[in-house]
Amino acid sequence: MSRDLRGGAHWRKSSYSGDDGNCVEVASNLPGLVAVRDSKNPAGPALLCTPGEWLAFVSQVKIGTLDA
Repeated sequence: MSRDLRGGAHWRKSSYSGDDGNCVEVASNLPGLVAVRDSKNPAGPALLCTPGEWLAFVSQVKIGTLDA
């Protein structure tokens, strides 16, 4: 799926993000989509998922299922 996000996405970064540059930004104001991008490369590609997929991912992160 390809979509131009430059005009309508409102990106935000977690308040837990430090200054080391290892951050992602999320835009959840897009109808039916959540976009995720690398904060070091804001003009680069964004991953797109549904709100349900994003919620499932965040839930798994919170409970530690994805820890290496």
